[in-house]
Amino acid sequence: MMSGTMMETGEDAGARRPYILVVEDDDALLMLVRYNLEKLGYEVGVAEDGNQALARVAERRPDLMILDWMLPGLSGLDVCRRLREQEVTRGLPILMLTARAGEADNIRGLDVGADDYVVKPLSIEALQARIRALLRRAPPLEQVLRFADLTMDTVAHRVERNGRTLALGPTEYRILEFFLRHPRQVFSREDLLQRVWERGVHVELRTVDVHIRRLRLILNGPGEGDVVRTVRAAGYALDDPRP
Repeated sequence: MMSGTMMETGEDAGARRPYILVVEDDDALLMLVRYNLEKLGYEVGVAEDGNQALARVAERRPDLMILDWMLPGLSGLDVCRRLREQEVTRGLPILMLTARAGEADNIRGLDVGADDYVVKPLSIEALQARIRALLRRAPPLEQVLRFADLTMDTVAHRVERNGRTLALGPTEYRILEFFLRHPRQVFSREDLLQRVWERGVHVELRTVDVHIRRLRLILNGPGEGDVVRTVRAAGYALDDPRP
């Protein structure tokens, strides 16, 4: 049960709305939180279990995640732990929802990487205050990434090269985003598996090569140089276009 009334954020009308992903398996609570957050002016995505939450984050990185502790299948703690193990989501603000009022349980949630927690039944004012505090503290994440003639809008989830819109699969998108945040740096296959793929999922090293090959086919159009450099016995890097 939720108590309290949410007030408007007072954000500038032209400002980008923060995107919050709410992960909760109680449909009534999920819809109520979504309704209140949208009323506040946030853009809201939803997921009903842990695996769906990870898939949503892979599709689009939120500005903040509200994550229920008790989820079917993959628990909220496991989701939090996996997100903290990946480079692209290590700094994602996570607010844990829990029905566990015990101090030891809440400390456990913080230990696995949650930034804060709210105990159910929720106070809307407390939820709102924690969201604002976490968004203020979160380091700004660059929203438009550019390298050479490549552009990635991480908010619109759009990738272009020379004005040509590219259709990337989720894994290729994550690889490219990682490369764009670390241009000209060489990463081994093991590095990419650790920083882009989820921990605990068995992936062969050659799978990295398959996705790099797919990424190249999408990125490199006729007459365009190859922006993905293979460094023999070392790995791959996003580098200046090569013929």
